[in-house]
Amino acid sequence: MASHTDFELLFDSAPISLWLEDYSLLKNLFDQWRSEGVTELETHLFADPRRVQACADCYRVLRVNRQTLSVFAAQSQDELINRLGEVLRGDTYTRMLPELLAFWQGQLQYSGVTVNYALDGRRMDVRISIRILEGHEDTWSRAMVAIEDITEHTLAQGLLESSERHARNLFEFSPVSLWVEDFSGVKTLMDEVRVSGISDFKTFLSVHQEFVHRCMERIRVLDVNQHTLQMFSAGSRHDLLSQLERVFRDEMQHSFAEQLLDLWNGKTVQTREVINYSLNGELINIHMQFSVLPGYEHDWSLVLVSLVDITARKKAEAYLEYLGKHDALTQLRNRAFFVEELNRISRKGPWPLSVMAMDLNGLKHVNDNHGHAAGDAMLRRTGEVLSKATAGQALCVARTGGDEFVILMAGHDERAAQALKERIDSMLEMNNQFYPGQKISLSIGVASCQSAAEVEETAQLADQRMYAAKRRFYEEAKLERRSN
Repeated sequence: MASHTDFELLFDSAPISLWLEDYSLLKNLFDQWRSEGVTELETHLFADPRRVQACADCYRVLRVNRQTLSVFAAQSQDELINRLGEVLRGDTYTRMLPELLAFWQGQLQYSGVTVNYALDGRRMDVRISIRILEGHEDTWSRAMVAIEDITEHTLAQGLLESSERHARNLFEFSPVSLWVEDFSGVKTLMDEVRVSGISDFKTFLSVHQEFVHRCMERIRVLDVNQHTLQMFSAGSRHDLLSQLERVFRDEMQHSFAEQLLDLWNGKTVQTREVINYSLNGELINIHMQFSVLPGYEHDWSLVLVSLVDITARKKAEAYLEYLGKHDALTQLRNRAFFVEELNRISRKGPWPLSVMAMDLNGLKHVNDNHGHAAGDAMLRRTGEVLSKATAGQALCVARTGGDEFVILMAGHDERAAQALKERIDSMLEMNNQFYPGQKISLSIGVASCQSAAEVEETAQLADQRMYAAKRRFYEEAKLERRSN
């Protein structure tokens, strides 16, 4: 179990901005409003915007950590407290309502996104987490507030409190996952390797991969906080610590080898992204911050590890990457991906290459007469048809313009392309039978080539044949093309 001094050190070196605050005046204000007959806080605040300011004025800052001063560009705690009006201003108040509603409804913790300002004028989007500390539920006289800068995370090294109980609470109820660990067994193993004459540790690890596993077995977890149990779906510390092999597995061995290499090179403060697993088997993307605490560099017997769940961010990044390569409406590839793929095929093949150029007939007419929602529905249906027609085939199917589509068939000759065209025509007919209303049809042109020198000409020929097919469509349908 870590000592009081250790927890004091942990708080002051935490990787996120931590505030120890007094919310008792806010509770008193709420009690006063209730005694005056207020039942709907939101209505009460909207009736007079100055009441939000009155709520904000109730906050009393008791203590902040070093990271807070860095994040908010303050030289000292006194400066930050004296200029708190510059931190909480403008759109900060418009975003404060969910937090106030949570406490009005009797909740003792809140987490959300808001806006703060640094003393140098920078506007910051921050994630704020608030917890009324144990033992102060009746008065709200002690609250721990964590403000996480989205763009900058430093290693969490602790929590501060004036007493053992408060220090424990600051650690226990931190809104990030904190692990206190003993790496002395790892250091012993690595020192033995160094004494044996090994100098190229990277090569040693690649040859002796079992050494990584031995080091993992030597790690002693001394303590974890409540957020850790929640993050890893553990009912208790015993549940978690007795099943660590289910948490640290698979991809973790590779990242841990990189961590050992950094330690070998003297880097006792580290930041990296890793993958862990909850006890229910769910993958968790994690931003890990690791530090051998000051005073323990000689044996690594006290290490603080902070884990932030960035799974949602990773999913968002993956979705943004998906959008960068796909058309959002049809779910097909987009023009940028098509151009990149065409260039790749031109360099590497395989050959032959068939190009199928397509244009959706009648889209402008539908947009003009039935609205863009109807036109979008036609485009989505076209995307469904092309996806199903090419399912299971390694083809590039892209929407390259408003009503324009292209299929690149690397390694397929024109006969295969014609077979695909017939399949698309057949599936278009089935789709029109299934969906009432607007019928969809494609004008299609196909061309093939055998080498990179012919690719540009082949793409142009496919376009020409598509336009010829489009002319025939309008002639046979006796429609004015410019209005359709």
